[in-house]
Amino acid sequence: MGRKKPASPDLSRGRVDGLPNTGRLVSARIILVGTSLLGLLGILTFAVVREATPPSRAGISMPSPPAGTPPRPPLTAAEEAYAHALWPIHTDVKLSAIRMSFAAINYKLREIERAELRGRVEGALEVHRGAAERMHALRPPASLEQVHAEYLEALRLYERSAAEMIKVVADGRDEHLVAAYPLMNEAGGKLLNVGTVLWPGEYVPN
Repeated sequence: MGRKKPASPDLSRGRVDGLPNTGRLVSARIILVGTSLLGLLGILTFAVVREATPPSRAGISMPSPPAGTPPRPPLTAAEEAYAHALWPIHTDVKLSAIRMSFAAINYKLREIERAELRGRVEGALEVHRGAAERMHALRPPASLEQVHAEYLEALRLYERSAAEMIKVVADGRDEHLVAAYPLMNEAGGKLLNVGTVLWPGEYVPN
């Protein structure tokens, strides 16, 4: 039997409908889960509308480097070719990460059941594993080997995050969603590092 969607939480009086009205503040665990997941909502909503074509370097206004800092050299032909080959993989990974994050948020808001959460997360996991296989087929130039390795590490972090989220299906404990968030955040940071090198100014969701 599906869960009934509850009324909006009333936090103004320090309680949530359906919990005993003890006059105490909502438990730290609930606050932590809610803050972590709902904090993603604004970030990810903005990210959805930014998923399009790679940003044009000519149209990007980048901050001026500190005085005395040599300008970044343009990408070589080999580096440009690698960036071009990575872009479709990168787009799939970002969209999949967004969908996985929204699945956690939808579950926390009781808009989907555990089975639906599992289906969405497993779908994202399949995309990330497929992206790793496609990454292994790329041959980065020597100057981008570290970038390539960092991207693969980001994919591993997304996989670990997905595996943690799926544990909710087994025991219903929201702590797994909290544990998954830092892994996703770290993965997003690594994508940002890669994007800074290959696509300066690109927005990457956490």
